[in-house]
Amino acid sequence: MIRKCQVADSAAIQKINKTELGYDYSVEKTTINIKRLLNDPKHHYLWVFEDENTKKVEGYLHAEIFEETYFDPMFNVLALAVDSSAQKKGIGSQLMHTLEKQAKDLGMNEVRLNSGEFRLGAHKFYEKLGYTSNKMQKRFGKTLK
Repeated sequence: MIRKCQVADSAAIQKINKTELGYDYSVEKTTINIKRLLNDPKHHYLWVFEDENTKKVEGYLHAEIFEETYFDPMFNVLALAVDSSAQKKGIGSQLMHTLEKQAKDLGMNEVRLNSGEFRLGAHKFYEKLGYTSNKMQKRFGKTLK
C-alpha cells in the first residue's frame, strides 16, 4: 500500500538509502531531514510503499516541485528506491504512477529525474515506464567549510 511518508519511517528509509543507493547517512540526520521535508508539503512530496501484512516499508519516493524561469513547473524525482528483497514486484512502478497522478492533479505535464550513469537496471526500469534520456551532463559540486 502506498501512503504518505511519516517521521516514523526514517529508520526504514535510512536503511534503504544505505543498502540500495549507497548513501551511508545516519538515522538521526535522516530523521531531521524527513521532519524538515514533511514541513514543506507544497514543495516536497514523499510516499512510502508499506507491505500490508508485515507493515514493513519496502520502498519510497521523494520528489520536489521543480520551477525555473525557462520551464513550466514539473516534478523532479530526488529519490526512488525499493528494498532489494521486494524488487520486481511493481513497487517502484506504483510509486512512480502515484507521482504522475499527483503531477496531473496539480496541472503539471512533466516529471523529470536524474539517474547515475552506472545504474543501468534503473535506466531500463524508467524506459519501461516511458521515460527517455534527453540530456548528457556532468554534475559539479563543492564542499563548503
